[in-house]
Amino acid sequence: MSEIYVARTNQKLSFARCHIDALSQAQGSSSWNKHGIIESYNESVLFHLKGAIHAFVREIGERYRLDVSTIDDIAGLQAQFETTGQESPELNELEQLSVTPGSWLEKLERAYSACWRASAQRSKPQDASQSLSEIHVVQVNPDHAEDLELLSEFRQWFDELNKLVDRQRGSMLEW
Repeated sequence: MSEIYVARTNQKLSFARCHIDALSQAQGSSSWNKHGIIESYNESVLFHLKGAIHAFVREIGERYRLDVSTIDDIAGLQAQFETTGQESPELNELEQLSVTPGSWLEKLERAYSACWRASAQRSKPQDASQSLSEIHVVQVNPDHAEDLELLSEFRQWFDELNKLVDRQRGSMLEW
């Protein structure tokens, strides 16, 4: 077994930690573009956390000798297990977390999806003097009143994901 996804999961978790630290520093900044930097790090933290989940479901698939090339998310992992007739306590826990309203994983998935919805929106010019090529940034947290709460939540999600990965890796090694 190559364990390439173990390394990729670790890498994405490391990137998420780096971006959480950078987000914390950006919040203490007084630069003119502070809010743009904060928005950038908000999305990059979500991107790396989601990437860690993606790599981890492939890591689980690799451990169970599934076709990881078809696994992009929890549903893809479930489909592979159904195809092979295997069961996985790791998958069961991930599925439960992803569908439980208010769980850290369900919130993370919702926040990540919101990034894509926001970027897909296109503002129409209010008047003829406004350029059609002007870039309109749709901010997730426009008044930045919730910056500290978001940072705290990102840290919690990171910690929860880290604990989940460590615990599940330990149980997979017992096999």
